[in-house]
Parts: sequence; C-alpha cells; structure tokens
Amino acid sequence: MRYEVEQKYRVAGHEQIARRLRELGVRREMTLAQVDTYYAHPVRDFAATDEALRIRRVGDNNWMTYKGPKIDSTTKTRLELELPIAAGSDGARRGDEIWQALGFCRVGEVSKQRKIYKLNRAGRQCELALDVVEALGSFVELEIVVAELSELDQAREVIADLAAELALSGIERRGYLELLLAR
Repeated sequence: MRYEVEQKYRVAGHEQIARRLRELGVRREMTLAQVDTYYAHPVRDFAATDEALRIRRVGDNNWMTYKGPKIDSTTKTRLELELPIAAGSDGARRGDEIWQALGFCRVGEVSKQRKIYKLNRAGRQCELALDVVEALGSFVELEIVVAELSELDQAREVIADLAAELALSGIERRGYLELLLAR
C-alpha cells in the first residue's frame, strides 16, 4: 500500500519559504502546471466519506488517483492509489468518459502552478510543494509517502519538525477542491 502523509499551509506568498529553502541548500527540482478533475461517486457521497477520485493532467501525462479517508485528526494522512493512464488530451478525455459511463459525475477542477523541492530528513524523502492555486492563492504542502502503517508516526513527526524549521503555521486540512467548493 501507499500512504500519503501530507500537511498543507496557507501562506501570503512563497518568497520567504523559497529563501529559507535556498539557505538550507535545497534546490527546486521542477516547476509544473497541474489540472485535477474531481468526480462524485454515483451512490456514495465522497464529501461524507472523505474520499476523492480524480484525473490529474500534467503536460501530456495523466493519472487516475483515488484518495481514501483521512486516518488521523491532525494531518492529511490517507491511502493513495494512483495509476497512469494514456497520455495527452485524448487519454484524459477517455479516462473522463470511462468514469462518466460508470455513473461518476465531474464535481470540479483545480488548476495550480507547483514548484517542487525534495530533501531528506531523518532518512525520509520529503517533498515540498509551493502551490499557487487558481482562485485560492498560495500554499505550501509537505509530503512523505510511506508503504506501511507502522511508518506513519515517524513521517508525521518529520513533517511537524520540518514545518517548525520553516516557520509554517496555520494548518489547512481541507483539500483544494473542498476549499474551492466552500467559496
């Protein structure tokens, strides 16, 4: 299994955090645009069960992703299953057609510009994302992926320590789609 341990913070901008990352010797790995199309289940209320199903488009690459319910009350830790699908706009369109043929309906779309940084802390690969989300603003996400439930506590601790080191506060547990729908 694959568990995503994530913490998100709303920020006024990315200048200070980018400067701090440079001071720590962390280099930006890539900048990309992501467009996520989210779907509603035909008989299960994903908002009530705290699940998500999406197609993510990054350039010509597409992925189908299922995110299970959050499994703790402080982070956005959850099971994440992801599968690449056919490339290009045709691949995304066919994925969308499959979901709709099965009774899933499009709920919303999240568009963001993401700058990705990676660093190691306590033997864990951490990904930092500086996001600018259309209609929402700027965020920082810290993420560690683990394979076993027994690894969750250490991953949460590493993320909390890193957030403190970067002076991040004001945790946001809602996903971008939830934030957009709440507007």
